[in-house]
Amino acid sequence: MSTRQELLAALDELLQPARFKDYGPNGLQVEGRSEVHHIVSGVTASLALIDAAIAEGADAIFVHHGLFWRGHDGCITGWMRQRIARLLQHNINLFAYHLPLDAHPELGNNAQLGARLGLRVQGNFGEQMLGCWGDLNAPLSSVDALAEQVQSVCGRCVVAVDAKPGPLRRVGWCSGGAQGYFEAAIAAGVDVFITGEISEPQAHYARECGVSFIACGHHASERYGAPAVAGHVAQRLGLRHSFIDIDNPA
Repeated sequence: MSTRQELLAALDELLQPARFKDYGPNGLQVEGRSEVHHIVSGVTASLALIDAAIAEGADAIFVHHGLFWRGHDGCITGWMRQRIARLLQHNINLFAYHLPLDAHPELGNNAQLGARLGLRVQGNFGEQMLGCWGDLNAPLSSVDALAEQVQSVCGRCVVAVDAKPGPLRRVGWCSGGAQGYFEAAIAAGVDVFITGEISEPQAHYARECGVSFIACGHHASERYGAPAVAGHVAQRLGLRHSFIDIDNPA
């Protein structure tokens, strides 16, 4: 057993949210019971995750995508009311960490995705240095070979723009909706960039700059940081931990 404040302090110490300029508040977003025995982790604080956590008897939920974002109108209506009402009704704490969870050098989304792809972070690029790059142990002959590997790890079909002739050695990656980091990845000298999403301009940048691009799904690329962090902190504090993956095609 731990307390809500001890859990918050442990998460803040590990993830250091004050280092980041983020799109929403990091930390405790909804206050629940003071004693915590069981923490559930997931990607997004959706109603489906909240209901699943209730069924598991959770005292706290830890997510990457919380409830509150810059530009939100602040009204507690509709889907927002439903989520908050369920949390308050069952006295469950909601902790959310966005960019700090992406960036942790061992347990974060980027480090965990890279590890599953056999990539070690050797450098960073982009806004707040969230993008990562590393060299493959052995060059790959084409983007198709890497795309198959990414598809196997993420468990979903990927979108690949094959634009780099010859072998691929340096890989850049950033989980989630980081297609806007592509130009910084190109400047960092990567042969291929992996992220969750692709928008219209990236296919043109890829072909014109000779750097390949792989989009593997926003949710799929961010499934690994939350359970890694929550599991680490739960073990430290003597808590039970469960990861619940709510399927999302995006």
